[in-house]
Amino acid sequence: MLDHEEKFLFKEEILHLSNAVAEPGVLDNVEDLLTDVITSPRFDSEVFTLERSLQVMLGPRAGTTLVGLLTVAPEVFDEVAEVRIPSEVHERLVAWRARFGLAIDNALNFLNNPDGIQGHNFATQVAHVDDRRVLQGRLTLVRYNNEPQFFMADASVFLSLVADIMERLGPYLEPDAVEADTLGRLRDAIALIERKTASRT
Repeated sequence: MLDHEEKFLFKEEILHLSNAVAEPGVLDNVEDLLTDVITSPRFDSEVFTLERSLQVMLGPRAGTTLVGLLTVAPEVFDEVAEVRIPSEVHERLVAWRARFGLAIDNALNFLNNPDGIQGHNFATQVAHVDDRRVLQGRLTLVRYNNEPQFFMADASVFLSLVADIMERLGPYLEPDAVEADTLGRLRDAIALIERKTASRT
């Protein structure tokens, strides 16, 4: 529950938000934006920029307040009913929270606390693309909830990814960060790639 000072600040934020959506058509525009985000095939990335989009539409303060209301604890949201705002605004806030709140909250939690990886597997295959033989890789990442995710790409994409990872991690590694066996595998793999691609040079 909110203490006296928190209630006062909460009331001020709700009143400010109410004023921000008071212009004709703004409530409908906000609802259209929320609907577009929740139904987007790129939902995760859209949610990541939702607060910024609402800030552009309503102003920095009101945009942040609205995202907070959609995802705040139920007992805190109930305090909105005690603030004197137009009934239409209150009804929309209640409806938006019921319709969009849980999905947005879950997505934001995932973005802020992404699942770790407990295992992986990598396989290769040769695909025939436009009468060409193309070496491809198939990467499987197993998340901590045991849900696998699959990624398919040409060999050049995965090799570029490996190079990016090594370049980004390298400057921050401690002396004992990499096991000797792993270092040996990396050296052998680079030497093998150099031999296989030597005909280019």
